[in-house]
Amino acid sequence: MHTDAAIDQYWRECRAALAHLPETLPEAWAFGATPEHADELLALVLAGTKTATASSLWDYEHTGEALPAVGALSIILDGRGAPRALLETTAIDVVPFDRVSPEHAFAEGEGDRTLAHWREVHERYWRLHSENPRGYEPTMPVVCEEFRLLRGAAD
Repeated sequence: MHTDAAIDQYWRECRAALAHLPETLPEAWAFGATPEHADELLALVLAGTKTATASSLWDYEHTGEALPAVGALSIILDGRGAPRALLETTAIDVVPFDRVSPEHAFAEGEGDRTLAHWREVHERYWRLHSENPRGYEPTMPVVCEEFRLLRGAAD
């Protein structure tokens, strides 16, 4: 189960392995909306298949959470809340849902990695799990984030 102590320990291990990391603990979060989804997406990250993610700009605006920024670090949690990976954001692009590129869909690493699959899965996700009252629209702004895996749990 997720504990602040486990996240702190993971960060200490990351900093010991990667001397260039800052002292400041990065945000810790999980992909997806369920523990199962978090584990599925984390497995893709750890395998090197998933190097991008997407989120609703409207959700950021609704919650007041800051947008990800190039160079930002994130500790990724598994479905139980345990720290399992350290990511660094390498690119951010905000585009309408219907303009997300096939390359971005491929980099997200899900399903058959096609744009058609990406659109189907993400439309369903935002219809069911949006944090904002607008939910999903075909032209909604999507934050397309690319990242690189700096460290996995077993490193």
